[in-house]
Amino acid sequence: MSVDSARVFLTADWRHLVMLNYVIDPDLLKPLVPTGTELDFWQGRAYVSMVGFRFLNTRVLGISIPFHRDFEEINLRFYVRRKAEDGSWRRAVVFIKEIVPRFTIAFVARTIYNEPYIALPTSHHIEHSAEAEQIKSAVYSWQFKGGSHFIKVNTRDEPKAMIAGSEAEFIAEHYWGYTAQRDGSTLEYRVEHPRWRVWDSASAEFSCDVGALYGQQYHDFLNCPPASAFLAEGSVVKVYQGIKISN
Repeated sequence: MSVDSARVFLTADWRHLVMLNYVIDPDLLKPLVPTGTELDFWQGRAYVSMVGFRFLNTRVLGISIPFHRDFEEINLRFYVRRKAEDGSWRRAVVFIKEIVPRFTIAFVARTIYNEPYIALPTSHHIEHSAEAEQIKSAVYSWQFKGGSHFIKVNTRDEPKAMIAGSEAEFIAEHYWGYTAQRDGSTLEYRVEHPRWRVWDSASAEFSCDVGALYGQQYHDFLNCPPASAFLAEGSVVKVYQGIKISN
């Protein structure tokens, strides 16, 4: 079965995606690059992103699982690419750590797909302005080792289409994902959604014990102002069943 002919594994609404983006030493990411892929760069720089968003109306193989439909996810991710058989590049994300509030979700994702999920208490707050479409701020919080941590974006202006070739497009427009497997192979899966509009950031905040949660190697890179930040509106998303690749 090819990825292009794979059936839909998961559908959901991904909404109000807070994205804080940091330039990082690519040597830190190289050991995490899945087999068959290579690091992707924007204007010669490697990025990691802290991303928080809402998972809504979640269905797995068309089935809605009680108490697991709506939840937050907060993840730390980076960017890779893989050349397809037709010569085109598949630009993709790889996750360093993914936080969700449901133990079952984290356990299944870790056990079956080797995705780096953990379960922690999470919450969110979206502040709207008087205009129904306008969002003033979005914050995603989680509890870890007795402390409260969060990412937040305060927006400005109205949502707008991403500019082709922009940093925001590089960060947000990925339609593939890769996960390293225990046997050394890589799981490749396709993600389908329309292009998102984004709000520019007036300011952004990230409060976290980076060393304890993600590793001391990320401390200096994430404990500084992000290179960029924005809020993406999100949409209905389809994630297709993955296949293993080895090169």
